[in-house]
Amino acid sequence: MSSAAIIDGKSFAAALRGRIAASVPEFIAQSGRKPGLAVVLVGDDPASQVYVGSKKKATVEAGMDSFEYRLPEDTAQADLISLVERLNADDHVDGILVQLPLPPHMDDKAVIAALDPAKDVDGFHVVNAGRLAVGEDAFVPCTPLGCLMLLKDRIGDLSGKNAVVIGRSNIVGKPMAQLLLAENCTVTIAHSRTQDLAEVVRRADIIVAAVGRAEMVRGDWIKQGAVVIDVGINRLAPAPGETKGRLVGDVAFAEAVAHSAAITPVPGGVGPMTIACLLRNTLVAAHRRAGLAHPEGF
Repeated sequence: MSSAAIIDGKSFAAALRGRIAASVPEFIAQSGRKPGLAVVLVGDDPASQVYVGSKKKATVEAGMDSFEYRLPEDTAQADLISLVERLNADDHVDGILVQLPLPPHMDDKAVIAALDPAKDVDGFHVVNAGRLAVGEDAFVPCTPLGCLMLLKDRIGDLSGKNAVVIGRSNIVGKPMAQLLLAENCTVTIAHSRTQDLAEVVRRADIIVAAVGRAEMVRGDWIKQGAVVIDVGINRLAPAPGETKGRLVGDVAFAEAVAHSAAITPVPGGVGPMTIACLLRNTLVAAHRRAGLAHPEGF
């Protein structure tokens, strides 16, 4: 029984970011300005602060303008929406990302609804979700877009493949299913109430696990030769002598490598693709807003 090939999302993402950075000078020459990404962070959630810092660093490295807004935890929702509306009207801003989760007193849906769909590079606005659902051009959430890129790079033509997406969130599960449908896969969305989940997964040529449960998908759930994309990132309780537990995905990796043809590791698989696809969406948004042709290769 052979061991799975490891899908190196870190290297793929670095190459994608390199192609994006290489295309920025041409955009500047044609438009007279840099593409611009605005990131808004409300409160001081430690994980969110790390994410925002990483996004700013990657944006600047790609040659784009980074606009960062850090607001206190007790900011009124009306004030946040007012900032979003100002950014909607700012010609230097092509993409707007409001870092989630927001503080408990804010309504995520109301804030996302205030975004200009043309600047919604996270792909969360209902207009972009609706366009994706009916097969029209739309901004797609960055994580499922990155998953699709890794799958197509590994498999090529996905037509006719039996795909199972485990998880039904608006951020990953649902858009992932729509993307796979658009690639002519036969798609099943599985979730916590799916009966005999293991048997459903065993039928899959492609498995995308995005359920948020550490190592839930066991090796013997996986059909020999399937390709596994593990979106989950979970920290286990520390073992004796450890200060913090190790990071694992939603798939029992050590078991899965004996069954699958290829699999993403955690960390180093899907995670790096999210920021790379955010930059990709920002570059595309900039071209659209400038009336320029869609950049090739993205």
